[in-house]
Amino acid sequence: MRWEFSNDAPIYTQLIQQVKVGIVAGIFPPGERLPSVRELATEAGVNPNTMQRALAELERDGLVYSQRTAGRFVTEDEIMIQAAKRGLAQRHVKSFIEAMLRLGFRQEEIVALLKQEIEEGTRDVSTGM
Repeated sequence: MRWEFSNDAPIYTQLIQQVKVGIVAGIFPPGERLPSVRELATEAGVNPNTMQRALAELERDGLVYSQRTAGRFVTEDEIMIQAAKRGLAQRHVKSFIEAMLRLGFRQEEIVALLKQEIEEGTRDVSTGM
């Protein structure tokens, strides 16, 4: 997994979001054992205590669970994973719409722009470009 951090939010909240993305995108499949806190922290380049805090939050949210001697695992609850996926998507869409409105786009223009980009993206995928 590729870890990216910015200065606009605490590292542990960014870790939570990135592990969530890993779960909803299938990088960490349902029921799979997660790497240890130390392994994840080393991979991400963060303090193990910070990673522990992020994983504890994900555990409280129900996306991961612990088994005493076996480690942490991704939930097998597909409904919960889909809800997390939708929540992440809604945040991105809301942020995009707010940015477009700040740029002066009207609602109809935003929809037209999205349709155009989707059509071009579909065309690019079908032509291999």
